[in-house]
Amino acid sequence: MPASHLPIYLDYNATTPLHDAAMAAMQSVMGAPANPSSVHHHGRQARFEMEKARRQIASLLECQPAELIFTSGATESNNMVLAGFEQVITTTIEHDAVRQARPDAHFIEVDENGLVKLDMLRSALKGLSDDVRAKTLVSVMAANNETGVIQPLSEIAAITKEAGVFFHSDMAQLPGKVPVNIETSLSALAADGLDFASFSAHKMGGPAGVGALWVRAGRRVPAMLHGGGQEQGWRAGTENLIGIVGFGAAAEATEKRQAQTEIWQSWRDEICAHIRISCPSVICFSEAVPRLSNTLCLGFPGWSATSAVMALDLAGFSVSAGSACSSGKVKSSHVIEAMGYHDLAASCLRISFGWDSQRDELMMLADQLIDLYKRQA
Repeated sequence: MPASHLPIYLDYNATTPLHDAAMAAMQSVMGAPANPSSVHHHGRQARFEMEKARRQIASLLECQPAELIFTSGATESNNMVLAGFEQVITTTIEHDAVRQARPDAHFIEVDENGLVKLDMLRSALKGLSDDVRAKTLVSVMAANNETGVIQPLSEIAAITKEAGVFFHSDMAQLPGKVPVNIETSLSALAADGLDFASFSAHKMGGPAGVGALWVRAGRRVPAMLHGGGQEQGWRAGTENLIGIVGFGAAAEATEKRQAQTEIWQSWRDEICAHIRISCPSVICFSEAVPRLSNTLCLGFPGWSATSAVMALDLAGFSVSAGSACSSGKVKSSHVIEAMGYHDLAASCLRISFGWDSQRDELMMLADQLIDLYKRQA
């Protein structure tokens, strides 16, 4: 294996490299005094740059700029929405940013492919009184961070709309990994019934520590931070201009590169097939349903995910065993368990790639996985 290829980063769902365009944009506003609330020249310039970024993000998401609230990331965005409702209905495969924010939620199960059971959702919403409906939120992530499974957002939105409840989606994993279409466009989903959506800049080539909450026109969320009234009074505190500008530039770069996702799907399926030719017992989760084009989740019976991640790291590959939110921890996957694969919950690896990845790097990883797995068998 040529040393020049190493190390190889294949954990884009945890965080992405910073887009060159994002870095350049951030550097362009560093150093100057930049409070968008100030009325003098420097403040007006900061405001101009911030609103430009808001328009860039809105263009990618196909929504109105005024519907976007800047936050510190999808975790804060999720918490803002979830805090505003007495009853929350969510799924067993949500990110911990939802599960931990509302441990009192009613959890809907998923099937063996990781798709939410719509009949269970309908049953949970059936017969609610008018008073309860007005205080009820359904929260379903758009695409799972571990398996890449894309939920049928339009169908869910139609169900929540008919039931007269609110609908939120953690959409952090979606931008840049599938083209914007009728199932991912906020403008289209708003017509179906989506009310809120959460995003993180660092999942699409922007910096960590900045994100956005989309709020459909006419909807409101509780302010968790009180102070100077920034972000339409919903999120007080001087805005993170440097991060926001990077977010905007990353969104613009992502919009230009959407066609690139089509080739990723063929790479994803090719490496899965390559591994299973030599290791037929390996399971490729959710391959029968729509998934993110850059994401592959594999189950290796009898293998420890912790050991596998460490061995691959030593070999020069950065992959993960699921969500990367607890420093230094590799835990059994609650997502894989929820899908019914209890014996594989501690034996699965996630491979996720992006714009800087190459097909030959993925094939090198596949060969390394085959070699390691055969040696431990």
